[in-house]
Amino acid sequence: MTETNTAGARASLRWTLSAKGADLATSTRLAPQPDLALHQAADLTRDPAIAGMPKLVVNSSKRFQRIEGFGGAFTEAAATTWQRLPPAEADALLRAYFDANAGHGYTFNRVHMNSCDFSLGNYAHAEVPGDEALAHFAIDRDRRALLPMIKAAQAIAPTPMKLLVSPWSPPAWMKSNGEMNNGGKLLPRYAAAWAQCYVRFIQVYEAEGVPIWGVSVQNEPDAKQRWDSCLYSAEEERDFVRDHLGPALHAAGLERIRIVVWDHNRDQMVQRADVVYSDPEAAKYVWGCGFHWYVEDHFDHVQLLHDAYPDKQLLFTEGCQEGGPHIGSWATGERYARSVINDLNRWTVGWIDWNLLLDETGGPNHVGNLCSAPMLADRESNRLMPQSSYDYLGHFSRFIRPGAHRVLCSASSQDLECTAAINEDGTIAVVVMNRSERAHRFLLNVDGQAAVADLPPRAIASYALPR
Repeated sequence: MTETNTAGARASLRWTLSAKGADLATSTRLAPQPDLALHQAADLTRDPAIAGMPKLVVNSSKRFQRIEGFGGAFTEAAATTWQRLPPAEADALLRAYFDANAGHGYTFNRVHMNSCDFSLGNYAHAEVPGDEALAHFAIDRDRRALLPMIKAAQAIAPTPMKLLVSPWSPPAWMKSNGEMNNGGKLLPRYAAAWAQCYVRFIQVYEAEGVPIWGVSVQNEPDAKQRWDSCLYSAEEERDFVRDHLGPALHAAGLERIRIVVWDHNRDQMVQRADVVYSDPEAAKYVWGCGFHWYVEDHFDHVQLLHDAYPDKQLLFTEGCQEGGPHIGSWATGERYARSVINDLNRWTVGWIDWNLLLDETGGPNHVGNLCSAPMLADRESNRLMPQSSYDYLGHFSRFIRPGAHRVLCSASSQDLECTAAINEDGTIAVVVMNRSERAHRFLLNVDGQAAVADLPPRAIASYALPR
């Protein structure tokens, strides 16, 4: 018997599909599909053929973390590439990411303070050696490209944007090696001045009409890179938060700014955060732990950290496909979705991609550390090239909106990787990925209402049950 809603119309599941073809041009990409009629699960499973299918079951009464949102990073590389696009393509890029109706509806994004590898070169906002009072602090460099792109995105985003600020390196004169690249450490005598740089950056950005949601202490503090980098031990990061950054933000009336620690790979996230969280004076300033994906998966570490410190939050702060642009790769999108599903299912509250846009080489990058991005721009043809990672991220950000709560979701087949959430408007969103080389038919049961669903090989689908 078919279920009906209060208006008498047949209840149904809307769904959207992306599935691998011979190449990107022949692939199915974020394509709405015919609705699936819903029935009582008990009625459907009277059929032995249906009863024997793999089952994916959602119970929306069992609710977990609140989702902060999805997004990507504004970098100087992304912003300068965006500025070079023809006006129509530049507008299309922003709408593809930030429009909540025609695009992904991104609301949670990241920006670098001082330069990063995806800048056109090294620079700092406090360039004058010995200027501990920050009399010469300036963001003129950001006004060239970064701020125009952020403000253009703000004009399209459906809700006020959350922006996470991350430094790759203090100014060279504050460091033990006297340069922004190749690691080095923050000199203790400049710790107070460096903490004030965060304060000043937040103040000047907000004076520009760009509110700041939070800051991470240091991007990848355990990596000595040939580009902008700075090393902190767990104890040094703890002490900087406790003795300098936390107090500086509070003294400036910026206690609302969230502090994110670690901001590096999952492999050490438990050990590193444990050192900070075990110190009550440091922990009181810290909102949560940020993490990346550039080593082994270690999804279990995300769960371990939540179990040890359930009052602290978890945020994926950066991931990309390394080693060039990977134009046309379908596996890149699958890597993204596998991470999002596993991270959300282990209490992560937000997921931030790396560069929003790069050119066809995977740059620009001032040390040649070329990578892929969900959107690439072909400079010769002046056109955008959306990659599979753009599609796969959209299956989450378009359907699981900020304020949603993850709900109980499980599949009886390991080929069906899944997560689900209930949005503030009551809509239930279920995302299912099939990375195998065979199609899967399964029974999708949402709160006792069910439909038989078919998922092609190498595909991802988002199912939405309206309320």
